[in-house]
Amino acid sequence: MRIGAYQFSITSDVDSNFNKIENAINEAKEKQIKLLVFPECALTGYPPRDLKSSADVDFTKLDVIYNQLQQSCNLLDINVIIGTITQEDNKYYNAALFFSPFRERQSYKKRALWGWDKDNFEIGNDEGIFQVDDWKIGIRICFEIRFPEYFRELYKEQTDINIIMFYDVSDNNDVFRYEMIKSHIMTRAVENVTYTLSVNAISPFQTAPTILFGRSGQVLNETVRNEESLLVYDLEKKEIDFGETGRKEVTDWLLSNSMLNR
Repeated sequence: MRIGAYQFSITSDVDSNFNKIENAINEAKEKQIKLLVFPECALTGYPPRDLKSSADVDFTKLDVIYNQLQQSCNLLDINVIIGTITQEDNKYYNAALFFSPFRERQSYKKRALWGWDKDNFEIGNDEGIFQVDDWKIGIRICFEIRFPEYFRELYKEQTDINIIMFYDVSDNNDVFRYEMIKSHIMTRAVENVTYTLSVNAISPFQTAPTILFGRSGQVLNETVRNEESLLVYDLEKKEIDFGETGRKEVTDWLLSNSMLNR
């Protein structure tokens, strides 16, 4: 399966964000990408960095855009995962929406909330598992990378690839944070023996990478930091190697003996 991850500078202007997203979808179709992923809050911007609060989102406009995104997926035969803000019963969620050709829209709502997230969102309760053909895809959002428990959930569900959507940026050129979060992503890939893809916003300074790790932590592709670009990679379902088999066997034993549930 050919996958893509598009990093760009997200703003408070929903129309501008959507224009970038539509252009990226068209580019992805030209490159025969089957699944295209965008950052956290890519459509709406992230409060309070881009807008004062979640209540300032024009949800009527978003409904129109969602319909347009669905039509694009139907027409181009492409699957898209996009970060946005959703509203349900006067509650706001930091959400990932999954658009698939001629299928009902699905969502994952962020659960690990802290700081600005707690000020603007409610805790979600979705599993965060989507399906594209025979690929089982796990979704997590930003701060959740810090907690291996969220990824053990996906391990138990035997996902083929896990995706982390970030809006992790800084006003300063914080290279240390970039490398630290990169190491978190690598660790989640290695300990769960699962392809792991991340995608992030890029400005003012990108502090988490847009990168794809293999099941043993090898970098399969990475975009240039702070530059708008599209990551592309052809994923294959290969047999796990000797080291990966060992990690899975020990993990399965620990889980079966409840060692990881205490």
